[in-house]
Order: sequence, then C-alpha cells, then structure tokens
Amino acid sequence: MITVPDTVQAPRSRRAAVRAAQLREVREEFRSEPWQAVYRRRLVRTDLGVVVATAVLAALFRGVVTNESVTPWVLGDQLILALVLVGAWTCSLALARAYDVRVFASGPAEYQRVLEASWKLVTPLALLALLVSWPGARMFLLVAVPTGVLALLGGRWASRSWLHRQRQAGGCVTLVLAVGLSDQVERLIRELNDRPSGYRVVGACVPASDDVLPGEEILGVPVLGDLRTAGTMAAEVGADCVAVSGSDAITADVVRRLGWELEPVGVDLMLTAELADVAGPRITVTPEQSVSLLHVDAPRFSGPRYVLKSVVDWLGAALITLALLPVMIAVALAVKLTSRGPVLYRQDRVGRDGRTFPMLKFRSMRVGADRELTLLTGGSDGAGVLFKLRDDPRVTPLGKVLRRYSIDELPQLFNVLVGQMSLVGPRPPLLAEVSRYETRMRRRLRVKPGITGLWQVGGRSSLSWEETVRLDVFYAENWTLFGDLLILARTAKAVFSARGAY
Repeated sequence: MITVPDTVQAPRSRRAAVRAAQLREVREEFRSEPWQAVYRRRLVRTDLGVVVATAVLAALFRGVVTNESVTPWVLGDQLILALVLVGAWTCSLALARAYDVRVFASGPAEYQRVLEASWKLVTPLALLALLVSWPGARMFLLVAVPTGVLALLGGRWASRSWLHRQRQAGGCVTLVLAVGLSDQVERLIRELNDRPSGYRVVGACVPASDDVLPGEEILGVPVLGDLRTAGTMAAEVGADCVAVSGSDAITADVVRRLGWELEPVGVDLMLTAELADVAGPRITVTPEQSVSLLHVDAPRFSGPRYVLKSVVDWLGAALITLALLPVMIAVALAVKLTSRGPVLYRQDRVGRDGRTFPMLKFRSMRVGADRELTLLTGGSDGAGVLFKLRDDPRVTPLGKVLRRYSIDELPQLFNVLVGQMSLVGPRPPLLAEVSRYETRMRRRLRVKPGITGLWQVGGRSSLSWEETVRLDVFYAENWTLFGDLLILARTAKAVFSARGAY
C-alpha cells in the first residue's frame, strides 16, 4: 500500500475545506425562488390583460361605428368575437415562444416574437372572417389587431424596464457555471460579471491539466472542480445553465456526457462561440451528420435592405421635421437673439465610404470657436481621438442647454432628407479623426452616419473610445430595421436623461 506523506495530505485537505466553504457560500447567496417563473407569469398576466382590454375596446368601437342597437344577439356576437380573439392571440404568443426565458430582456428577439405571433394571428382570422361573412368581424379586427400589437409591445417594454432595474440591482440573473480553460473562463467572467447583464458566473470547472486548481479563484469566482465533476457542481451551486468553452480537453464526447448529466436536474447547456460582435441574425446552425456547422454571414453594405433603410429614413425624417418644426423655429429665434452670428453651424464631417458633407447644427458656441481650439488649456475630456471639454468656455449659455438635451442636433434632419445621413447610424466623425483611424475603425464608414446610434443610447461622451468604436462597428455590420426602431425609442430616454451629454 502506498502511503501519502502528511506534507502532501495537508495542502489537499486545506483545498478541500476551502472548496466546501465556497460551495456553501455560493449555495446560500443564490438560493431563492427562480425569477424566470415569476417573470413569465408576469408576462402572461400582462399579455392576457392587454388582449382582453383590446377585445373589449374593439367591441365597443364596432358598436359605436355601426350604431347597432344593443340586443342579446349583438352582445352574444361580440362576446364570441372577443373570446375567439383572446384565445387565438394567447395561443399564438405561446406557439411563437414569446415566453421563452432565453429572450427575456436580451434584445429585439422578444419584440420580434410578439410581432411574429400577431402576424400569424391576423392571416387566419382575416381569412375566417371573409369566408364566414361574419357581420362586423373585419371592423373588429381592424381595430383590435393594431391596438393590441402596440399595447403588447408597450407591455413588454414596461416589463423589460422593470427587469433591467432588477438586474442593475444584482437580482433576476441566470446563474452560470463556466466550463473551459482558465483564460476562457476569465474572458466569460469579464463579459458577464463586470457589467449588468442577464447572466452571472457563480462557479467554474477547468480541465485537470490547467494550472488553476479547485479551491482557487478566477476574478473572484471559485473554481469548484474539473470536467468530470461539472454536472455535479452545477447541481450543487444551483446553476441555471452551464456554459462550455471549447478546448482540446473538451471533446464532443465530454459535452455529450455533460448534457446527459444536466438533463435530469433541469440545467441548460450552452456552448460559447468565440465570435466577437456578431449578431444573431447573421448566424445559422446547419446540422451535418454528427457535426453542427455554425455559418456566419458576411456583413453586407448594399442591396434591397439598404434601399429600404433609405426610404424609411427619409419618411421618418420628414415626419419628425414636420412635428418639430415649431420647436426648431423657436430655437432658431433664441439662438439669433441671444448671441451674434449665424443660426446654423456647418461643419465638414465624413460620411459613407469616406465622402465628406456639411453637417448642420444649431450654433451652440460663439463665432470663431473652432479657431480657438489651440488656445484651450488642459487635456481633453473626450475619449481617444475625440476632443471634448465638460466646461468648454466657448459654449454660449443657451448652447449649454441645447447641447445637454441634444437640441442642437435637430437640423441634421435636413442632412437625412438630402441623403447624407441616416436617422440611426455610427457617429459622424471629423476629418482629423478619420485620418487617425486604424483599419478596424474604418469599418464604421461603410454605412451612413446617424443622428443617433448605439453610441448615444449607450452613454454618449461618457463612453471610452474603445467602446465607442466597438458599438459603431457592431452597428455597421449587424444593423436591422427593427433594431433601428428600438434605438430610436431608447434615444428619447437618453436625451431626456442627458446622461453623458456636454
């Protein structure tokens, strides 16, 4: 029999004790009722209430428009229509997986599934109303469907806002056990734990060949075991899912066996792909025999989608300009009356494919401010190649208000109308900035710059230069029309909060 020396047993026993203490600490910290079930019930109740209210509103509107006398037959007819709409819409939402935990407040997919469910609802109901010639059914649907869609999207937005607040406070997160090499686990922890997100890494399992041993920590996250114990550790710490990063030690057989271990305890299995800044619509999984191929579409910067974007930009800019024309006239008069100089300030900016154009703004500085740049003392408050000063002496008193709430940007609607800018896009850079761009930064010039974008809703001038570039490049390569609508909606909140604006 081989005897293990005491000098070897002592470190092992200490590591075992540390590991047991870490397991107890993780279990106690995260033991609570699953938030996913609570949030799903909240969504179901909200959606059901919206659909019922929509059906009642449509029935009342139909009665007013058709001026029908209230009889038992009419009431029964409206009741049947309302029940059909409520039942069909609720089932359609469920079939479209609108209550899937994986899309809770994680991006536009949640809204898209609501729209998909509503679209699939309209077609059969409209066809049914046409075939059976149900009196008043078409009027009922014309009122109920658009109203219901807007109300459902509004309910989702309110629920998402509530969930985001909970996550910023550290709650309502999906607990993750990370499996992979220590450097892969470290990267995952940085991505998920260092910012408010829907996931939090609470433990790690690394291959036995790795330098990190059980009982140690990676960025404050305890290493609980190796690949053989990953399934057991996930159940021990109450993880909601296991995220596996690929390596030589993590073979297909290891992943398959891990999936078998997780299935009985209801823990999800995720495979992390080393794809930086690639959005979901560009990824397609193709099963081929025993191998799943991950296909990544190349970014496209032309074609029908961009023609549609230009049309939507022009129509949107025209409507916004008409709506805000009184405000723009009032601001123009205020600028003219409070300081000497022109109302509008023109500055050459770099647009799509490096073409320059004169970008318009309401003048917020004194005349000749651009020539005073070299006379300013102190460092820039901007990030990277951007020059910004929080207390710029060149800004007029009115200009401070205009810049704080981005009112000075309104004349750029005219740049959109003539095709030089988009409503949503990367930040329009200066010529001096572009001359210092690296190759990666030039990717943001493949699309038109925007009045707003991910950089504005993400924090504007408070963002680091690296984050600003990343957001712009991500948008240029992954934009969608629905994503543009979400950014426009988030822009209103960012403007009113004035976060990061100076």
